[in-house]
This record gives sequence, structure tokens and C-alpha cells, in this order.
Amino acid sequence: MGSRSQVAKPKKARFKWFSDTIAELKKVTWPTRHETLRLTVLCIIVSAIVGLILGVLDYGFAELVSKVFLGGK
Repeated sequence: MGSRSQVAKPKKARFKWFSDTIAELKKVTWPTRHETLRLTVLCIIVSAIVGLILGVLDYGFAELVSKVFLGGK
């Protein structure tokens, strides 16, 4: 009989975890559709700018290495 109570406890703990998680998610202040759209566009713009900067730096270093170390090939 002792082994049955050990099996039941993990199941109760799992269900309690789900109910606790749902309760916490109900407390969250979710962003509005407008805020979500604005922040998504901002994230895409910042990512594009950073990608462009890194691409230019990569191209510059590739040219530098090509001319300095590889003799201008």
C-alpha cells in the first residue's frame, strides 16, 4: 500500500504545476496588438541594421586579409 501513495504524489505534483502555471499566466499583463506589432517591427529593423553592420565589417576584414596575407588575390 505504501507504493501506491508514492505513485500518486508525482501525478498530483504535475497537475499542481500546470494549475500554478495557468494561474501565473493569468496575472501577466499582456501587450496590446499595437504594442506587439510596433515592437516586432522595431526588432526587425534593429536586426537588419546590426546584420548590415556585421556584413560590412566581414567584407572589410575579408578584403584586408586577402590583400595583406594573400598578396592581393
